[in-house]
Parts: sequence; structure tokens; C-alpha cells
Amino acid sequence: MSTMSPKCILIFSGKRKCGKDFVTDLLFQRVGLENCALLKLSGPIKKKWAEANNLDFAKLMDSSEYKEIYRAEMNKYGEEMRNKDYGYFCRASIEMYEAEKKAVWIISDARRKTDLKWFKERYDGIVKTIRVQANDEVRKSRGWTYTSGVDDAETECGLDTEETWDWVIQNDGSGTQLDDKLNEIIQWTQENLK
Repeated sequence: MSTMSPKCILIFSGKRKCGKDFVTDLLFQRVGLENCALLKLSGPIKKKWAEANNLDFAKLMDSSEYKEIYRAEMNKYGEEMRNKDYGYFCRASIEMYEAEKKAVWIISDARRKTDLKWFKERYDGIVKTIRVQANDEVRKSRGWTYTSGVDDAETECGLDTEETWDWVIQNDGSGTQLDDKLNEIIQWTQENLK
């Protein structure tokens, strides 16, 4: 399949255990797998970390406790790379997930203002940002425990002050609100695919 320019890019952000993966997986299925690439900016970080340290890449990518053991070290590595080149993992994820073959890009895990900046600089006019939120009690019920050095680091707090979200999804378990927001996002996506 040949390469193409994306027609719309949806960038999601949110705290640990807010349900970003759940929401983006649901959207990915609804938009249509043939049109869509689901990118995880953390994918290249975890892949390189797994290779360098002889770890299980698949386990680093899931929501298990396995990745929590290595989270702080991976975050440090990711910060070092971003300080050298803030677009490094954005480009690496596009390549890793072969996004250039798809019209719709869903980025499931933006964590910094530079993540948003990089995509907006290159794809102005086709980028929408979405913040996924859940209250702390819901996050705890999903396995979240506050961890110093992780939950107070830029990887969790870098977008807390961002106020320009195109959509905010409160993901506390109410399907109606989630469905309404996803329908709005899908409608925007379909309009851009015309």
C-alpha cells in the first residue's frame, strides 16, 4: 500500500487508569480498521527499553503491573530522548505503526505540550485534541495507586494545564456521555474523510 497524508489526527491525553486505551480502542473499532492507525507514542520508548534490557515488550505495552515496575526508568529514558529532539517519538510511532498508510491517526497517549506542538506544527488544521478524565476513585478501582516520582512527573502532569481541548471525555463508567462524545468525534472524522 502506498503512503498518504493523514486527513485527520485525533490526539488523546489523560492520567494513568483514566481509560485512554479503552476509549481509543473503541473509537478505532468504530472508525474502521481499514482507514485508521492507532499510534501509541510510548510504543517506541517501550520497544527500545525492552530490547536494551531484555524485557517483554508485549507486557510493557499492556495495562499490567509489569510495566509499572519499569515505568520510572522508561520515563527517564524518554525524557532524555525528548530533550534532544522533542519529535523523536512522534516520528518513531508513525513509522512503527505504519500510520502513513492510513487516513485517520488516533494517538492514544500524548503526555506533553511538545507532543501536541509537534503534530500541530506539521498537520495544522487536521488535528483535534481530546482529554480523557476519570475521578480518582474510579481510577483506583481500575488499579491506580499514587506513585511518587511517576504521578507527579511531567509524563503524568505535562498536560494538566492545557485548556484548549477540542473534546473532554469524562470516563467514569457512564456509557451515554462516552458514546455522545465518540459520536461527535466520529462525525468530525467522517466529514474530513470526504
